[in-house]
Amino acid sequence: MASNDNFSQPAPALAGDGRSQAYRSWHGQRRPRYWLHILLLLLTLFTTTVVGARLWQNFAADRPAFDLERDLTAYTECLKHPALLLSGLPFSLTLLTVLLFHEMGHYVACRHYHIDASLPYFLPAPTLIGTFGAFIRIRSPIFNKRILFDVGIAGPIAGFVALLPPLAIGLAYSKVIPGIAARGDLMFGSPLLVRLLEAAIFPGVSPLDIYLHPVARAAWVGIFATALNLLPIGQLDGGHVLYAYLGEHHRRFSLIFALALIPIGLKFWLGWVLWAAFFLVFGLRHPPVYDPQSLDGTRKRLTLLAVAMLILSFTLAPLTSL
Repeated sequence: MASNDNFSQPAPALAGDGRSQAYRSWHGQRRPRYWLHILLLLLTLFTTTVVGARLWQNFAADRPAFDLERDLTAYTECLKHPALLLSGLPFSLTLLTVLLFHEMGHYVACRHYHIDASLPYFLPAPTLIGTFGAFIRIRSPIFNKRILFDVGIAGPIAGFVALLPPLAIGLAYSKVIPGIAARGDLMFGSPLLVRLLEAAIFPGVSPLDIYLHPVARAAWVGIFATALNLLPIGQLDGGHVLYAYLGEHHRRFSLIFALALIPIGLKFWLGWVLWAAFFLVFGLRHPPVYDPQSLDGTRKRLTLLAVAMLILSFTLAPLTSL
């Protein structure tokens, strides 16, 4: 899912803290194209609502969440019967809210430091979840490691906080159907966060027997997006945190983490191998930030929070074909 933010090439070091004069003027500021942001949001609302409507139909009928043969007809059914879209709103609104919080976390941090950044762009797509995610464009250079850290970590924290209530509510409305996870075309993995809440709400019940409500399914997508973005690689959010913490050693550790995805992918989910290949070819580089200042104690503690969120969100096998 797209949530990686495009950073401009930074200029040489500037003295002072993050509120220096360099951030009080936005160079090359562009007038927002509100119509494009709204159009992409509405299109993404439609595609995710179609997916949500099919998820609700399957949930209400105790059918597996994803039946690829039936799901191919979801768009034509919703176009013929628009009222079906109402049942898809709990899924779509939950998912878009989580994605919006993530991107607005980055955006608000940029505005706080007077960095030129766009509003979120949503990406509609006829996929299993109806979207490729969202992203913002950061046009100004970032000169300071602490600012880089704050902008990078603000999105995952905001998105993670936003997904917790719908995850808990969605799990409360989920149901137990023995063996439901193995009856469809795809089986979804359970990250540690989901396992912990499932154990609290359905004590003693196997995760394979818990049928997630569409709202919980949307939160699951948000959890996966959080894990993907927190990987300490390249220009992902976790990569920004890694660079702010390790500076010039970023590329070496980014390479190590990208290579580590290959054996994980070969054993659990080939999708990780594809991501590793993408990172190795395109995604290890990070624009340099010429700032010798190290992170303070608060930000180092927030690094531990980022690690904890990654552990709670990461799934060895997010998807398994049956």
